[in-house]
Amino acid sequence: MRKKYNVLIVDDEFLARKLLSEYVSKIDYLNLIDTCPNATKAMEVLKNENVDILLLDIQMPDISGMDMLKMIDYKPAVILTTAYSEYAVDAFALGVVDYLLKPFDYVRFMQAINKAVSYNMSEMPPDTPQSNDYILVKADYKLYKVNYEDLLFIEGQHEYVTFHTTTKRITALYSLRNLEETLPKDKFVRTHKSFIVSIKNIEDIDKLNVTVSGNKIPVGASYRDSLIERLSK
Repeated sequence: MRKKYNVLIVDDEFLARKLLSEYVSKIDYLNLIDTCPNATKAMEVLKNENVDILLLDIQMPDISGMDMLKMIDYKPAVILTTAYSEYAVDAFALGVVDYLLKPFDYVRFMQAINKAVSYNMSEMPPDTPQSNDYILVKADYKLYKVNYEDLLFIEGQHEYVTFHTTTKRITALYSLRNLEETLPKDKFVRTHKSFIVSIKNIEDIDKLNVTVSGNKIPVGASYRDSLIERLSK
């Protein structure tokens, strides 16, 4: 059975929310969590629901879509829906997976959804064996055996991640969120929307960063308390 992806729609225009809801309802592997008329309500939903795909307008009162993206530590796959093309460069710099210019048709919507689904999917082959000691990483038409003992941290870069080990770096198409769920919780911890680090290699922590084998890794505000709790165990 195919996984269903939870979708959140954020747009201050009722007709836009209605059209997007209709498009989402046509795709059986999408599950509409909620529709929000503003960023404030949307951020509350993101705190309480597991959202895989965020359909986000840019021009909204009080908090714009662009500002909202800068305010949330955890981001699902984001598709911007807007009538303004001038924000595209800044939007992709913030890691959005697609940029839909209004008006757009269902075919163009489907193309964006496919990108978002790819963002959410780990490229780990379903029959790839995992163990308590290593993970197999698919990259460059090869399978790399990465020992947990050698893995320092993982850095998310849009739809790709880079595995930083003691000897090399491996960049592959993975979802950081799926890796967070796959990696053993007693060995790795999420510190930021873009980083997972090896607990045993953490040397120190300050207000903004952790040091992992000499590398300064940022700590997101929403991850700090859980990080300190994990380190205290």
